[in-house]
Amino acid sequence: MKIGFIGLGNMGGPMAANLARAGHAVTGFDLTAPMPEGVSRAATAAEAAQDAEVVITMLPNGAILRAVAAEVIPAMTAGAVLCDCSTVDVDSARAVAEMAVAAGLGALDAPVSGGVGGATNGTLTFMAGGTEAAFARVAPLFEIMGQKAVHCGDSGVGQAAKICNNMILGVTMIATCEAFALADKLGLDRQKMFDVVSTSSGYSWTMNAYCPAPGVGPTSPADNGYKPGFAAELMLKDLDLSQQAAVSADADTPMGQLAAELYRRFVTEESGRGMDFSAMLPRFAARGRG
Repeated sequence: MKIGFIGLGNMGGPMAANLARAGHAVTGFDLTAPMPEGVSRAATAAEAAQDAEVVITMLPNGAILRAVAAEVIPAMTAGAVLCDCSTVDVDSARAVAEMAVAAGLGALDAPVSGGVGGATNGTLTFMAGGTEAAFARVAPLFEIMGQKAVHCGDSGVGQAAKICNNMILGVTMIATCEAFALADKLGLDRQKMFDVVSTSSGYSWTMNAYCPAPGVGPTSPADNGYKPGFAAELMLKDLDLSQQAAVSADADTPMGQLAAELYRRFVTEESGRGMDFSAMLPRFAARGRG
């Protein structure tokens, strides 16, 4: 398949490389990132999109996605699919899908879960919004880049699934870190805390698979000085998207709102920028009640 790939950073680069390694003809464009092995360089985003059967974008935010879509959609061949794998606001995802469909293209919003490791190893999870036909067209590529792809429904709901999932993740990580910090102050050993909670009703992915306490549970960024992993500023981005969506949908999300406020303080006023999002544990451990 002939593929255009726009946005070849930490996530897009490995994804494009996996497609090229699988035998697809991949033409890439990025303003700064190097071309992965096997990917041909285009001079512009529009050039990368020309004659492609599928154009994949992996971009930082909704504003950039809208600008890139306005450039590439006129260059795409009717019947091709524009598949955006960025994590952006739902409104931008739906606006870009409308632009694509009006031009005779298929459209998917298909954000991912799994981080840089998942992108490199081809084990991402894709949550896709768009038509069944567009999803079926891109499904073979999802199988190369990931281990699971779920068609969630119409345009925009792929982003909704990602935003809701990561709101749960952010809230749960804060609760897990708070509990470890409280256990410390109550004299409960962290390993004993893990042994109880990981097999009890407090079980969660943040406890059992990504434990924020160094030396406890499976290896995680906590065991590597809290180097990301999933950076705290990326968690803040996703939590902000969740609250933007909540305002748009008139949804009451007090825990999501508080999690966003705590991560904003952590990233902008404290030492969280550049740290894994689980570095909330030393942050709470160093603080008292006030």
